[in-house]
Amino acid sequence: MKKTTFAFLFMSSFAVLSVFQACKDDEDPITEFIAEDATFSGFGSFHLHTTKQGADPALGPAHAGNDATAKREIYFKDDVSPANGKYPVGAVVVKHTTNGDGSVNEVTAMVKRGNNFDAAGGDWEYFMLQPDGKIAKDPDGNLMRGAKLMNGMCQGCHSGAAAKDYIFTK
Repeated sequence: MKKTTFAFLFMSSFAVLSVFQACKDDEDPITEFIAEDATFSGFGSFHLHTTKQGADPALGPAHAGNDATAKREIYFKDDVSPANGKYPVGAVVVKHTTNGDGSVNEVTAMVKRGNNFDAAGGDWEYFMLQPDGKIAKDPDGNLMRGAKLMNGMCQGCHSGAAAKDYIFTK
């Protein structure tokens, strides 16, 4: 009888623990996401949120090909959306700009890095990418990424959308 009672208690305890484990969140939310080349790989297959055609006065000289022939495609990886007005850590947005004669092929991106990477800028990190999605390098071989990329032009412009967590299009 002791063996039966012990076996019953053991199996009952195992069943209760299994239920608690199944109800537990699969993962704790990430607090920091550091993008790498693979983050942007295949960005053309991300969710295409919008396509804009023509010059955008808000862009000014910040982006190449800002004229009547410019086409800007804005992609959101995993079709991420804000929750309570904020994008989650790890959110990836890519803008691919081309023009009619093929002389412009510019890819920029932003990633919600988190962990107080740049609290004043919503914790977004900005990137210049090569057309294949790899992080571009400047003439000195430094990766073109950061909160103050392009002397802060990215963050300065996107601060105009601070109320929408620095995203203009969604």
